[in-house]
Amino acid sequence: MARANVTIQVGDDAVALITISNPPVNALAIPIIAGLKEKFEEATRRNDVKAIVLTGKGGRFSGGFDINVFEKVHKSGDVSLMPDVSVDLVVNIIEDSKKPIVAAIEGLALGGGLELAMGCHARIAAPRAQLGLPELSLGVIPGFGGTQRLPRLAGLSKAIEMMLSSKPILSEEGKKLGLIDSIVSSEELLKVSRLWALGIAERRKPWIRSLHRTDKIGSLSEAREILKVARQQAKRTAPNMPQHQVCLDVIEEGIVHGGYSGVLKEAKDFKKLVITDTSKGLVHVFFAQRSTTKVPNVSDIGLKPRHIKKVAVIGGGLMGSGIATALILSNINVVLKEINSEYLLKGTKMIEANVRGLVTKGKLARDKAEKALSLLKGVLDYTEFKDVDMVIEAVIEKVPLKQTIFSEIEKACPSHCILASNTSTIDLLLVGEKTSSQDRIIGAHFFSPAHVMPLLEIVRTEKTSPQVILDLMTVGKVIKKVPVVVGNCTGFAVNRTFFPYSQGATMLVHLGVDVFRIDRVIKNFGLPLGPFQLQDLAGYGVFMATSKQFRDAFPDRTFQSPLIELLMKSGRNGKNNGKGYYLYERGNQPKPDLTVLPIIEEARRLADIMPGRKPISVTDQEIVEMILFPVVNEACRVLDEGIVVRAADLDVASVFGMSFPSYRGGIVFWADLVGPKHVYSSLKKWSALYGNFYKPSRFLEERATKGILLSEPASSSAASRARL
Repeated sequence: MARANVTIQVGDDAVALITISNPPVNALAIPIIAGLKEKFEEATRRNDVKAIVLTGKGGRFSGGFDINVFEKVHKSGDVSLMPDVSVDLVVNIIEDSKKPIVAAIEGLALGGGLELAMGCHARIAAPRAQLGLPELSLGVIPGFGGTQRLPRLAGLSKAIEMMLSSKPILSEEGKKLGLIDSIVSSEELLKVSRLWALGIAERRKPWIRSLHRTDKIGSLSEAREILKVARQQAKRTAPNMPQHQVCLDVIEEGIVHGGYSGVLKEAKDFKKLVITDTSKGLVHVFFAQRSTTKVPNVSDIGLKPRHIKKVAVIGGGLMGSGIATALILSNINVVLKEINSEYLLKGTKMIEANVRGLVTKGKLARDKAEKALSLLKGVLDYTEFKDVDMVIEAVIEKVPLKQTIFSEIEKACPSHCILASNTSTIDLLLVGEKTSSQDRIIGAHFFSPAHVMPLLEIVRTEKTSPQVILDLMTVGKVIKKVPVVVGNCTGFAVNRTFFPYSQGATMLVHLGVDVFRIDRVIKNFGLPLGPFQLQDLAGYGVFMATSKQFRDAFPDRTFQSPLIELLMKSGRNGKNNGKGYYLYERGNQPKPDLTVLPIIEEARRLADIMPGRKPISVTDQEIVEMILFPVVNEACRVLDEGIVVRAADLDVASVFGMSFPSYRGGIVFWADLVGPKHVYSSLKKWSALYGNFYKPSRFLEERATKGILLSEPASSSAASRARL
């Protein structure tokens, strides 16, 4: 592997070229920062140097600070591991240099990379270079002066938008804003940058220290108004994330007391934020997401993924049409099969609506949309299946129907074809029972809507071949999903882990807690919807079907409630017919429907589980715990049974499949922060009061009593079903 280093070359033109080299993105690791200080000091000292150009090797300027350092800080709790870059390097050595410094940007300048460039006296960029400050997505704020220089170069409103959204812009927009001084071709980049640096040295070009600029900030009253609006918006969109408000406070400090004062506050607040639970959670998810494709005995045995050119999707309903949309948007040919022309037309129309919707939202160019739709072909039989590389079955959850389809496709498809099912709960060995190709059978469980939700749960059986798993993981990445490989059991990893979620909420309702309060509390915790609004959205039929499967599989720990049946009897079916716990009117936000309360009272009377027939009194915190601790408990069973390769995979699955808040790090990570002892003792107390639903699992009890984190790998050599 290439060694990370910083080089200096002085040309005949008296310009020193300082180059960052740390593949793949020239991350600013601690040795790189030390190397930059050393090389800039050398260039400043040398008499044969008039001006300096800073660039990155291999067509990339720099992807920013090395995030591995964050992980070290989180594990050790030692903030002193963070180097002092902002004042020592960016202000004292770069910005206050006696020789002009120009940043030559190609590919990307993100985070600390862009902050270094903004400390330089000019910025020249190649076309379509990405520029951004994504630090808030890791729970911190820009720490090398970005909160001060970006508003001074790009204007306050745009700078706030870039930082709070963590989204990059292209160099073309950067030029319009004034963040970039000139755009030139990659071939000309270094030549033009050298001439520009000499132009500054010879006073033919302006020598600008961006920290001292005020022309783009506007008046103090204007700036305060912009900041006030941004604060209100951040309170709404990121209520549990402190870094947004801190970022705005730091920007304001610089506007009121000057850029240098802002830089000092930024450095101090950055160090406070880096050790918050929010930063720990977001950094954990960042790394966990990148490790899901490391699957023992699959990704480490020298296999090469096969190219999947053509995929057949069986069933053009909500899931099938969403899966087909995701595939054609990533340039994969799709054959969509339905049982009659009416259903086929309906499915095709849904796919067209999905694609055109992206065009309307400005997320897809019209010509790309037409190209994607040209890759779709609708069929009513298996003739077109003779050359497909993969089939994804997405029909209703009925075992005999799925078994028939699998025996038919085994005959119709080539022998290398992957036979995948989008079942969300049914055992795959049962699905493929009537085939002789068990090694090609795999679960490709998408989450609805399939072209939007980022998770792809890849379900292997004991017979699925490593090649098939690798191929599906590769397809997952091609269609921009986060693939997580899991073992075969009822509900697999995600739905199995989260089945106690709605059960716990329903239990609380039967114990006398208000249904709308529960939804409100869970939304405040950070999930996009409360459990009852989620039931409304999914539809009660789906809810009843999945509840039955979990009841059959885990009778010892399911709570049976009459509530949904009573709701359906009263003519409610959630969002499907506009009436559930909430009222749904087109164009309006869902409104709590208070006429549902007598139905809830009737369900409470029938279930009769209130101690002394009096509603229990609980705090908001207890509501969160009584709903989510049973989820943690089931996650412990999933870990114990080896359904996932590692605990971090379950964290990723909970964030991308169930929308568990990423800033809490995923379900297992969050439980470890709360403390396994607290989770265990709470469940033990509730199981004594309210029954077996809360009974702690053996794995949780063992970890809590021994003081071991839930995420620690098991020491036993028990075979993992996700690793087999």
